[in-house]
Amino acid sequence: MNVRRRLISATAVTAATALGLGALSACSSDSAATGNTDKFDVVASFYPMAFLAEQIGGDHANVTSLTEPGQEPHDLEISTKQRAQLEEADAALYLKGLQPAVDEAVSQTGIKTKIDAAGLTTLEDHGSTEHDHEGEEGHAEEKGHAEEKGHAEEEEHARDPHIWLDPVKYAEVAEGVGKAFEKADPDHAADYKKNTAALVEKLNGLNGEFENGLKDTKTKVFFTNHAAFGYLAERYGLTQEAISGLDPESEPSAARVRELQQEAKADGVTTVFYETLVSDKTAKTLAKDAKLKTDVLDPLEGITDKSRGDDYFQVMEANLKALQAALGAK
Repeated sequence: MNVRRRLISATAVTAATALGLGALSACSSDSAATGNTDKFDVVASFYPMAFLAEQIGGDHANVTSLTEPGQEPHDLEISTKQRAQLEEADAALYLKGLQPAVDEAVSQTGIKTKIDAAGLTTLEDHGSTEHDHEGEEGHAEEKGHAEEKGHAEEEEHARDPHIWLDPVKYAEVAEGVGKAFEKADPDHAADYKKNTAALVEKLNGLNGEFENGLKDTKTKVFFTNHAAFGYLAERYGLTQEAISGLDPESEPSAARVRELQQEAKADGVTTVFYETLVSDKTAKTLAKDAKLKTDVLDPLEGITDKSRGDDYFQVMEANLKALQAALGAK
């Protein structure tokens, strides 16, 4: 293995440390972290990729994340230093389509092992929830609405990258990452295979918990801040209605807000979910106007002190409990 320092990059390289479910300290370190080692050096783009690398790489991998804890992954920009560090890594693990800056940096680097998680499972088009605007608001506003609608339609055809929130798809990605590690670092292939199998077994167990916990509920509809939970909803027979689309920073129209208020009454929606890394202002305003509760449904794009758990599994368990409460699980 190359002897070098690791970085935190928005493009992702896979690596790992320990199959345990404790906090991922290596993933949470800053970009200048980690001294020289002779381990399999993996740069991961953001938390879900770093978690896979940590779990599968175990003691043989040195994993760093390009995205800092608490940083919104979509906003990541790659520094010159990170690009240089990426060049020195043994592998990069990332999710193409989620972080454009990472996609560009990885494509330009000469790193031998580039692992794109999006190519290890099937991505789908869950689309935007932004609907047409009302047409009687004046020519100037119509022009702005037309532009916004065009943006929404463009987003509608974008593939949804949030595959890690579906334990089944995440397990498929894990298996692909494991095989890539085995090929890139054959001396430790047996351990990577064993670690991958253990992780997939845990993910299968988590899938079973969600299936059993959400099969009998009063309502199947839940409201979220942005459309991160399309795969999860599809997997467990639920309907996600997002205030914004796939972009967490996009603002909903007044028509969309009115529509959600009406739907809440029709479908027995009790709760508007918001998340830890994005402003909760819009979600709480909608909840107040529609007389609904608010709660956290974590898209797991990063672990912070505000997270309801120290790792992927703990936060997903918290998400399950939040959904059960909001949907009226019996």
